[in-house]
Amino acid sequence: MYFRRHRKAIVRILLALFVLFNALDILHVRQRLARGSPSSNDYEPGSERVFIAGIFWNNEAILRSSLSAALVGLAETLGPKNVFVSIHESGSWDDTKDALRELDEALEKVGVERRITTSNVTHEDEISVEPTGEGWVETPQGNKELRRIPYLAKQRNTGLKPLAELAEKGIHFDKILFVNDVVFSTEDVLQLLNTRGGRYAAACSMDFKIPPYFYDTFALRDSSGHEHLMPTWPYFRSRTSREAIMNNDPVPVASCWNGIVAMPAQIFTGTSPIRFRGIPDSLAATHLEGSECCLIHADNPLSLTEGVFVNPAVRVGYTREAYEAMKAGERGLSSLALLYRLWENRVRRWVTVTPALKSGVVASRVRKWKEGDPKNEEPGSFCLINEMQVLRKIGWAHV
Repeated sequence: MYFRRHRKAIVRILLALFVLFNALDILHVRQRLARGSPSSNDYEPGSERVFIAGIFWNNEAILRSSLSAALVGLAETLGPKNVFVSIHESGSWDDTKDALRELDEALEKVGVERRITTSNVTHEDEISVEPTGEGWVETPQGNKELRRIPYLAKQRNTGLKPLAELAEKGIHFDKILFVNDVVFSTEDVLQLLNTRGGRYAAACSMDFKIPPYFYDTFALRDSSGHEHLMPTWPYFRSRTSREAIMNNDPVPVASCWNGIVAMPAQIFTGTSPIRFRGIPDSLAATHLEGSECCLIHADNPLSLTEGVFVNPAVRVGYTREAYEAMKAGERGLSSLALLYRLWENRVRRWVTVTPALKSGVVASRVRKWKEGDPKNEEPGSFCLINEMQVLRKIGWAHV
């Protein structure tokens, strides 16, 4: 009876409280986003030796438009004697090889030690050989095909060979910087290297191809090991990761890659060096796959002690347009846009059960795989997704 009599007043009060809550929420978020991240000015170029590694395939356009110049400029800032550049190209059909020869000449002019290798072995060559050894899987169609991830891991490990050779000669590096085919500036890299004052098992940028949608969702896992909740800010399901990105702080995650990654070099040298890999073929045969760029963090002994972080202040793009569009971050968003994304994140956390379903499917298959052989073990189970990826003549495919 009381509610009926005062229903309008109660509704008005609830509506006013709702509006007030959202207004305060937006104000609080704007204050947090306005916080500055550690500046690249705090990083002293020349204080560390940096091994720069990259693999390229059909990347002529971005190499010639920005990436080669960015790598040369970065090397000059870090100090040519403090840098080694290792690049491996594999079977491109555009002029990537010529673009890399030009980069090789440019690096030589500024005195940078380097190894740039190219290969004429194409995807077609790779998949045309007799399917023996590791890296092959029987697809649902009954064909034995070459898996994409072990192939990529092999390419990345080729780029790491000079690191091991130099270590044997007593030449060591402090950090490894893995660079994808992205647009970036020297300031971006200095800020990434300075993430948490240089204390991390890995520090990743954020990458964008079609703004405002985050790109590298395959390798990213939040602090709880979950995939991204949404493709736009604030991205994450886990409270720890979500709170950090709202504060513009380095975001604790289980795994990331995202265009540019800095890692301590020591984990790739020494008595028990880690390398990129795919999951075992027998596990992939259950229709599961995991990114080599995620598994590397599962294998990194420093991940648990030093932490893996995404630096939200460092944003790179797969085109110049994407890079410029996302450079300013979320500070330029309207209050309405921020409010919409905050509520989208809340609602998705409240109503979606996808993580539980996905992890249930993955966990069930991993469990059966382990039961089949007590020796079976996969430390990177949080990287796994319900997919099968194979190499094709002009790229790769889901099967």
